[in-house]
Amino acid sequence: MTLHDGRRILHVPDGHNYSQRIRPTPALRRHTYAVDPPVPGAPPGRWWPPPALAVSWVDAHHGEIDLVHLHFGFDPFTPDQLRDWVRALDRHRLPLVLTLHDVVNPHFREQGEHLARLDVIVPAATSVITLTPSAADAIRARWRREAVVIAHPHVAPLELVGSPRPRSAHPFTVGMHLKSLRANVRAGPVASAVAGAVAALPDARLVVHLLREVTDTSHPRHDSALLDRLRGLQERDLLTLTVHDPHSDAQLWDYLRGIDLSVLPYAFGTHSGWIEACFDLGTAVLAPRTGSWVEQQPSYTFGWDPGQDPDALEITAAIATAYAQRPPRQATRAGREAQQQAIGAAHERLYDLALGDRREVGG
Repeated sequence: MTLHDGRRILHVPDGHNYSQRIRPTPALRRHTYAVDPPVPGAPPGRWWPPPALAVSWVDAHHGEIDLVHLHFGFDPFTPDQLRDWVRALDRHRLPLVLTLHDVVNPHFREQGEHLARLDVIVPAATSVITLTPSAADAIRARWRREAVVIAHPHVAPLELVGSPRPRSAHPFTVGMHLKSLRANVRAGPVASAVAGAVAALPDARLVVHLLREVTDTSHPRHDSALLDRLRGLQERDLLTLTVHDPHSDAQLWDYLRGIDLSVLPYAFGTHSGWIEACFDLGTAVLAPRTGSWVEQQPSYTFGWDPGQDPDALEITAAIATAYAQRPPRQATRAGREAQQQAIGAAHERLYDLALGDRREVGG
């Protein structure tokens, strides 16, 4: 058996869109990919919390895989649990590859627990991958690990990438999707600044989307002050507020293709699949310089100092520039297909190195 025959890679999670996109097409794969273990009591297709992050699962199933590639899903586990898990991988001689998507986690206002988990996982990984040079710099500074930078792949389906955008009855639509108000979203001051900027432009409008669950006063991320602000702006005809249940994938693609500029109200974080989806579908992005996302694809940007409101003057200038520079840059299907093959090949080379280390040690 050669190094490339029958090596079994387990992505954690395998069912996530990202994990599916970073492997070559089936005809070009050298390794095989295991599927997510079923989550007890969960509906089919739900991967969280990942059973493969339990020591008991590793002990029972280590003979079914050759390498573990961790992406997401470790937030519910304590550093001690993760320490036991990486020891179990080591005990069974299973290499660990880590893609560190979130050096700064957008789901937590305080980063201490997140960093404590990474303090266990990052040193234990055979290889560390990240998506941008600035994230690699942060990894080097904290953990003295050299991360391999591999770009984020496409997010939208290839059949939509680069496709002509539908005609709109509104010449210029700015969208701000607040989703479920995760911890890094500071929507109020951004919405006010964007609303003022859009109002100054002829034939332009602002649409704000919000998931219905957070309008429930019992929801942990309910924000009555924000809702009052958004409704007040709507009453002044400065925006249209749409409250709805989570989009299906098809609805999300339709939403992004129906707006010209997507504004990201992110006070902190690292990387963004949203930016990649916008690039796939031809939607411009306005993002703050608070994370590494502005390195992923060319974007309009604005400043945002910690503890301060975002720079409203920069927001106004950026929106005016986006208005004048239409249409935005858009990915091509051929380009994204070629990129996926290159990304997949780069990952499989790293798997080869990790598995080669295992063969060298294990005989």
